[in-house]
Amino acid sequence: MAFRYSARERARAHRVAGWVSNCGDGTIEAVVEGPREAVERLVRFFHTGPPSARVEDVEVRDEQPEGLSEFEVR
Repeated sequence: MAFRYSARERARAHRVAGWVSNCGDGTIEAVVEGPREAVERLVRFFHTGPPSARVEDVEVRDEQPEGLSEFEVR
């Protein structure tokens, strides 16, 4: 849970929209929209996460924006 809430706080600080969710296999999925630089900063955070996280891999894909307006934990 710490990863998702840390991601939400970082996303809000960088003023990007989207969501983050736990998957059944223990991975985390996120959708992030906003200015490229802000999105890239959040993706860099995903590579390390908060101190309690253990990040093994990050996969990034470009997709069509959904038009999201805030960042939420799902």
